[in-house]
Amino acid sequence: MYELLRTIVAFCVVLGVLVFFHELGHYLAARWRGVHVDVFSIGFGKPILKWHDSVGTEWRLCPIPLGGYVKPHGFEGPAEADAIADDGSGSSNWMAGKAFHEKSVGSRSIIIAAGPIFNFLLAIILFTFLFAFVGKPQVNNVVSGVVAESAAAKAGIKPKDVIEKIDDHTVATFADLQRQIEISAGKTVMLEIMRDGEVITLPVVVDTVATGGGETVKGRLGVSASYGVSKPVPFYQAIWEGTKETWTISVQIVVGLWQMLTGQHSAGDLGGPLRIAQMSGQVAHYGLSSLISFIALLSVNLGLINLLPIPILDGGRLVFYCVEALIGKPVPKKIQVLGFQIGFLLIASLFVFSTFNDLLHLGLFKWLAGRS
Repeated sequence: MYELLRTIVAFCVVLGVLVFFHELGHYLAARWRGVHVDVFSIGFGKPILKWHDSVGTEWRLCPIPLGGYVKPHGFEGPAEADAIADDGSGSSNWMAGKAFHEKSVGSRSIIIAAGPIFNFLLAIILFTFLFAFVGKPQVNNVVSGVVAESAAAKAGIKPKDVIEKIDDHTVATFADLQRQIEISAGKTVMLEIMRDGEVITLPVVVDTVATGGGETVKGRLGVSASYGVSKPVPFYQAIWEGTKETWTISVQIVVGLWQMLTGQHSAGDLGGPLRIAQMSGQVAHYGLSSLISFIALLSVNLGLINLLPIPILDGGRLVFYCVEALIGKPVPKKIQVLGFQIGFLLIASLFVFSTFNDLLHLGLFKWLAGRS
């Protein structure tokens, strides 16, 4: 029961922080560009709490923590101006000059892009504080475990061995080791290892791993890395390291998505809200710094996903605005509506697929099979 409660609380905290910061980007950009914001909602459903601030924005806290939204005034487009909202007393609620659709395509693009940008900014901020006050997690080139019957096991590699070289390539980090092994599938390489203060050289025939396309193009050694944390660094250096970490993670995510699309990586690894909830509970178990690092990682994911050129996502709207800037007029409403419908179906399909993966990962179907 305690673990379930921890998972639920951690999940709500993680998503709450991510959604709030994303929508805060939209909100602040809208205020900057002179657009009134009607609603700022964290979560979906009937509000648990709601209040109005001094400028008339309604703030909501809703019970379903699977997202949120900011509703700029006049966001739906010019048609909203023709059907001016009425508060029941005959007085107009329309705010001329403060509607989203009245602004230039540049201002609208800034407001939409600010959400994903704030996700990247959040990741940089969180990584910066972690590196400045806790230290930077490091994956070392020290072997912590060896997979049975793997290339490493057959070559005689042991836990606590330090892999210093692959052929003529110096290994400084575990990432260096991975890169060299992946391109050496089926080949014999010479590993220079430090063991108990003594340098030894071992020949290793690298294993091959079948990719999603059925080709054996990747190499695998069969060792796991040891993890550590570096000493905290000065704040100015932490800002640079946090920015680099955010960029590195962004590149890794883009490469991973491309590998899924091209069949080089299994789409079965795609996770959804249940996986996020499970992992939130797991990382919360290891302490606040682990949870903060996890939020930063997810924030980069959320920023990149929202920039995908899929209608209904921020990236899809930005594509429409780019076309508008090129042709000098908005994309026809019918095309936008059709695009949003297709985008909704695509996102809904991804949600169902990722949830299926989550349930498969959690072992639900095996449990049901065992009950039948």
